[in-house]
Amino acid sequence: MKMKPLLYEIDLTKIDGEGDFPCPKCEVAISPEDLSEKVYVIVETKVRNNELIDLIIQCNKCESKIRLFGWA
Repeated sequence: MKMKPLLYEIDLTKIDGEGDFPCPKCEVAISPEDLSEKVYVIVETKVRNNELIDLIIQCNKCESKIRLFGWA
């Protein structure tokens, strides 16, 4: 039986640098500059008043879902 992937949360205001961070489970490097979808895919976006509120991505390596919030 395959386990359901976990949902991790990352506050982007707490990340130093250009926004790169490791997957909380498998530690593969996730970069906002990578648009190839080889490392992660965008699962869901939440927008309010034309501003991005939340972004949920899924790591392609371990299938964990990661909720990103705290957009500057």
